[in-house]
Amino acid sequence: MALFMDVHDRVEGLTADAVAGAHAKDLEVQGRYGVDYRQYWFDEGSGKVFCLVDAPDAEAAAQVHREAHGLVADQLIPVREG
Repeated sequence: MALFMDVHDRVEGLTADAVAGAHAKDLEVQGRYGVDYRQYWFDEGSGKVFCLVDAPDAEAAAQVHREAHGLVADQLIPVREG
C-alpha cells in the first residue's frame, strides 16, 4: 500500500455537509479497490479539499472518487508519514 494526498483545487459550492457526504460515499466504495480514505480537510472559501488515502496505487485511489461522486482530484501526490 502507498499513501497519497489528493488535492481538489476548486470544488464549486463546497460546504461542510457536501464534503462529508462525498467522503461517506468514498467509504462505501473504497473496499472494492483495496483503498482506505483516512481523513479529509477542506476550506469552504477557496473550495480546496485535501484527502489522505492509503491505496495500492494512484489509479485505485482516483477510481474510488470517480465511482463514488465523480470529483476526481486535480493532484494525487505520494507522501510518507513523518
